[in-house]
Formats: sequence, structure tokens, C-alpha cells
Amino acid sequence: MDEAKLAQAKASLGETMVFPIGEPNEAFAQYFIGNSYLAPLTTDRVFVSNVTFEPGCRNNWHTHHGAGQILIVVGGRGWYQEWGKPAQALKPGDVVNIPPEVKHWHGAAKDSWFSHIAFSEPVEGATNEWLEPVDDEQYGALD
Repeated sequence: MDEAKLAQAKASLGETMVFPIGEPNEAFAQYFIGNSYLAPLTTDRVFVSNVTFEPGCRNNWHTHHGAGQILIVVGGRGWYQEWGKPAQALKPGDVVNIPPEVKHWHGAAKDSWFSHIAFSEPVEGATNEWLEPVDDEQYGALD
């Protein structure tokens, strides 16, 4: 997708969402293939953010130790996959409950921006373990 089309698609997504797209997710960029954006919505008691992925962007395989995560899809099309299971297509309104200790990844479809609200359980001592990138061949086979 050329730069002009990319900017137009991002603007279109921003017009249809009630949550901000946010700023470039530079703090976690090393764990993503492609560009993502982070808009913290609240950090009071429960950390809640809108995470937006450009087309083709996905995070590495990772595990949440000690606490789970909930994703609520609010824009575009994307994917979620648990280790050893087929990838699940995601669309606005879908909810993904990720238990602690489940290796998984999530991200945009190849041709669509994708946004989800991420809720992290407020458990003291909980951590994320970032693992290997999602294989390009495996991701490329998703439609």
C-alpha cells in the first residue's frame, strides 16, 4: 500500500472510531513487525489502552504471566492466534479472553488497519514475556 493510500486508510479508521488511535508505540516497537500506535485510556487501577495496528502489523508471540488480558475489537480487521491452534479472524465487536500463561499473538490483517481495546488484569507481579516474531510465511498464508 503506498503512503497516500496508507494515510487515507488511517484517517478513515480514525473517523469511524470513538477512541483515539494514539501515538507511535515506540516503547514496544521491538516486539512488533510493522507500526503500531498506543492510546492509553486509563491507568487508574486497571490499565486500558486502544492499540492500533497498520495493515500487516502484528506483535510477536508473547505470554502474560500471572494475569490475563482481554481484547475488544473496535475497528478494522485482524487476527488472534494461540500457540498450536488456528488463527481466528477478528472484526469490530469481537472479544478475546486470554488466560494467563497462554502463548499468543494478535495483529492486523494484511490489507486492513486494526484496533482493539486491551485490558490487563491488575495483578501484582504480573509480567509479559515477549517471544519470537510470527513467521512471515505463516502470517502470509492468512486471508
